[in-house]
Amino acid sequence: MRQFVVFVEYDPESQLYIGTVPGLHGAHSQGANLDELQKNMQEVVELVLEDLGENVEDLPVFVGLQTVAVAG
Repeated sequence: MRQFVVFVEYDPESQLYIGTVPGLHGAHSQGANLDELQKNMQEVVELVLEDLGENVEDLPVFVGLQTVAVAG
């Protein structure tokens, strides 16, 4: 079983949670709440991996997050 990190943001305009898997092209979804987003992300990751087939081993490896400060 593989695990993927999902980057989650909340969009106040649409009032939806938006999820993206860094490095996994096409793996993004949304949900009205975090439970719905979790379910949707699991489905989309499974579909993207199925589409990739044998190339799963070539995916980037999540290392971590960094904070960048800018003026403004």
